[in-house]
Amino acid sequence: MPAIDTENWKWENAAAGAVAGFATVAALHPLDVVRTRFQVTDGRVTNLPLYKNTAHAIYTIARTEGLRGLYAGFYPAVFGSTLSWGLYFFFYSRAKHRYCKGNDRQLSPGYHLVSAAEAGALVCLCTNPIWLVKTRLQLQTSQHYQPYSGFSDALRTILKEEGWRALYKGIGPGLLLVTHGAIQFTVYEELRKFAVHFKVKEGRTNLINGDNLLNSFDYATLGASSKIGAILLTYPYQVIRARLQQRPGSDGIPKFRDSWHVVRETARFEGIRGFYRGITSNLLKNIPAASITFVVYENVLKLLRIAQGQN
Repeated sequence: MPAIDTENWKWENAAAGAVAGFATVAALHPLDVVRTRFQVTDGRVTNLPLYKNTAHAIYTIARTEGLRGLYAGFYPAVFGSTLSWGLYFFFYSRAKHRYCKGNDRQLSPGYHLVSAAEAGALVCLCTNPIWLVKTRLQLQTSQHYQPYSGFSDALRTILKEEGWRALYKGIGPGLLLVTHGAIQFTVYEELRKFAVHFKVKEGRTNLINGDNLLNSFDYATLGASSKIGAILLTYPYQVIRARLQQRPGSDGIPKFRDSWHVVRETARFEGIRGFYRGITSNLLKNIPAASITFVVYENVLKLLRIAQGQN
């Protein structure tokens, strides 16, 4: 992210990323629940209530399930997001440092893309079981049978009934979603460089301390802008993954066999709109989420570096 990226800063990147991930989930989790429920509702047989739109979904969940429904799957979401962002920024900063090779600190967009994709793939392999549990907990409603009482119970039940392979359902589209983070971070880095150079050109600072002039509003704007394009290009992968991660029916047979089966059935019964179910709540959640993530990340990183410099 910032230009200084030496080996000594890797733990600061991880810590700042973890704090950013926690803050994002805590603020916007109800919209994540709504998005997940929209994603798996295909207009056919479903155990979920039918929602007209995002506002109606939030109102219905709050009325019928209470605050607990709006924060279903909160613990795995917090754990997964905190771990994911911590690992992501750690792997991302290490990859950038490796590609810099200690010389040129201004990486090209191609290297940013590769660094982000590499970090995303490693994080996906580490955290897929957490996201699977989160998805299943979010799909439970108080009006229907709830097979899982919580995060640990869900893990035990899935391992007992479906085996360890079930924890990696949706890993295919999950790895494809690496492109989401790669696009987002590449755009963020390029917009960030442009913002710094613009302020340098305006004579407000110089290239050496240009990063320090960017403020929270700048980070929020850059984070939101970089997120929009990534969402629009990669959202169908999220729908496919969510549908694969649903709990099997009472007969033990999954609704979808694999990613290609999801694609065929969705295209057949819902058309292109099926691949974008829940995108409104997704945008409402992830655009401010991206702003919060980068504002918290950049400011926490600055504070840690100041503290480190004082020791």
